[in-house]
Amino acid sequence: MKRKNTVLVLLMVAALCAMAVAQEKFNYPRTAKGSHTDDYHGTTVADPYRWLEDDNSPETTKWVEEQNRVTFAYLEKIPYRQAIKERLEKLYNYPKIGAPFRRGEYYYFSKNDGLQNQSVIYRQKGLEGTPEVLLDPNKFSADGTSVLSTFSLSKDGKYVVYGISKGGSDWRELHVMEVATRKALPDLVKWVKVSGASWQGDGFYYSRYPEPEKGKELSTKNENHQVYYHKVGTPQSADELVYEDRANPLRFHNAFTNEGERFAFLNISDRSKGKKGNAIFYRDNLKGEKTFTPIVAEVGDYNFGVVDNVGDKFLLFTNKNAPNGKVVLFDPQNPEEKNWKDVLPEKPETLQNVTTAGGKMFVTYLKDVTTRAYVYSLAGKLYTEVALPGPGTAGGFGGNRDDKFVFYNFTSFIYPGTIFKYDIATKKSALFRAPQIDFNSADYETRQVFYPGKDGTKVPMFITHRKGLKLDGSNPTLLYAYGGFNISQRPGFNVMLLPFLEQGGVYALANIRGGGEYGEKWHEAAVKEKRQTAFDDFIAAGEYLIAAKYTSSQKLAIRGGSNGGLLMGVVMNQRPELFKAVITQAGVMDMLRFHKFTIGWNWIAEFGSSDNAADFKYLYAYSPVHNIKQGVKYPATLITTADHDDRVVPAHSFKYAAMLQEKNAGNNPMLIRIETKSGHGASNTAKNIEIMADIYAFLFRNLGITPHYGEMTGSK
Repeated sequence: MKRKNTVLVLLMVAALCAMAVAQEKFNYPRTAKGSHTDDYHGTTVADPYRWLEDDNSPETTKWVEEQNRVTFAYLEKIPYRQAIKERLEKLYNYPKIGAPFRRGEYYYFSKNDGLQNQSVIYRQKGLEGTPEVLLDPNKFSADGTSVLSTFSLSKDGKYVVYGISKGGSDWRELHVMEVATRKALPDLVKWVKVSGASWQGDGFYYSRYPEPEKGKELSTKNENHQVYYHKVGTPQSADELVYEDRANPLRFHNAFTNEGERFAFLNISDRSKGKKGNAIFYRDNLKGEKTFTPIVAEVGDYNFGVVDNVGDKFLLFTNKNAPNGKVVLFDPQNPEEKNWKDVLPEKPETLQNVTTAGGKMFVTYLKDVTTRAYVYSLAGKLYTEVALPGPGTAGGFGGNRDDKFVFYNFTSFIYPGTIFKYDIATKKSALFRAPQIDFNSADYETRQVFYPGKDGTKVPMFITHRKGLKLDGSNPTLLYAYGGFNISQRPGFNVMLLPFLEQGGVYALANIRGGGEYGEKWHEAAVKEKRQTAFDDFIAAGEYLIAAKYTSSQKLAIRGGSNGGLLMGVVMNQRPELFKAVITQAGVMDMLRFHKFTIGWNWIAEFGSSDNAADFKYLYAYSPVHNIKQGVKYPATLITTADHDDRVVPAHSFKYAAMLQEKNAGNNPMLIRIETKSGHGASNTAKNIEIMADIYAFLFRNLGITPHYGEMTGSK
């Protein structure tokens, strides 16, 4: 009886909420309109909210406070918001352990007990030893918003350099610890960005920028990326400048060493000039070389990466003349490209990753967006295929040259991430660690479909939902995609999706063009002037889900972040009637000015630049901020950003929200949620759960979902 009464109450609540949504009027904060305009190649473009780009001004601070006040007042009225948060906390509260790796006789791994804000680094002697805490990032800050951004052990395991990112910013400070004693050394390296830390002897290479102007650290354009070498026990002022290129201030420079530290490599890229590839150099420390010799001397449109050295020669990954990728052998004694020897020739499948361990190459390919894993000799002879649990995503496999086994992780939409141990000699995998989650995979199913894009190209999409779903067009559906930067969106378990799936929701992941699912050709199909292809692919995914009766336009929500946030802004402008609700997170919304902030210039190879007349024409045609139309009824929209996002600066979202609130017709909410002490993603577990709870509360309310099971209602 109690259960029945609870359901009746919830139905009444749902009806009242639906009425409230229909009747709700939003009193958005007044956003002052300026008269600023810019001339782009003879076209005058208004930028009335330019003042919101100044994140330090009192006016912007006040605007942020007022916007958050409206947004949180809306969210706080949703009766099941707290219950969603509690459900997320319960689901997320299980131990999450990373795959171990070895230095000497010790193994190192990360572990989060459940709801810890940051994962802790442990070490243990052998695989049977007792784990002991090596580094606890939860102690970096009182509120748990400082993140471990770098962790690099010296080759002998004596030292570890670790990076701290405050509030989720991309800036990091490097510190050094003596591993045996857990003693923190006085070393402090600042203004590090787009960098790892690679050891050579008793010091390490890192990359940094000159110190930015005070107060502009999170927005100033970053220029002159420099490589330094820091010797343990010395001040940063004594660090050796290894490489810089003042003539090309918008290039990235990174140095790294091989396992034996004999070779140091220098990687250079320059996407600001529209080049998608890199140059790469080496020097032989055994010979005491101080200058770098080119493997590939010029930055172009092809990628090159060092896999490992085989004696004096190097195994290289490249996509030159091989859009799906291949591995070649480079001989410094015969460096001309005509002398490079194919070790792993290009295949029809996309080469995803190559690592070495135990004298073998571990190679993963993508076949229709699912992993195939193989073991090869260093000469390219097939040793065996690694048998995986099923269609999904596998990664890891790296290790040391004297390792007898390696670890890898396997996951899919309904297969929680599980660690396996692979024995190189026996060619067998064994379960190493499996998570214990409040989830029964037998209740759910995933299928892959191939729907037609606007031009007829077959585009893959994964669809996950409870078993027994009725295809009657009434199911609330969340469609996600990214579609850019050659990044592949692969199957993977995300416990944060469960509150949506548990309510009968359908989750769809569309592998639209612009990503790397089918190699460089798939990526190239949606870059620069061809960007509309990605938008069309996504719109076609929504149309497919409706035509196949999974959902309807009144039940279809979409979500994307960063480049995916741009995607949301564009498709919402182009097809507002197709979607009921939109979640856009840290989106690139001003396509005419993205390259003016921090490292935004790094995206020019992907998008183009408004500084170029031809590029301006197509950028202006789809830029989200510039294509919101007066009087259009846009879907319910929740924009999220954060004050420490120095990758896609929050001004993008600020200007977009202001323009939507000004021009939208109808009663759908146009809200922006601005997080504090977070960056391009949530800075800790607590904030991640809070953000996801608010996203689901917003989606449930606008899709007409009322949570109906005990865990979320508090009933039993």
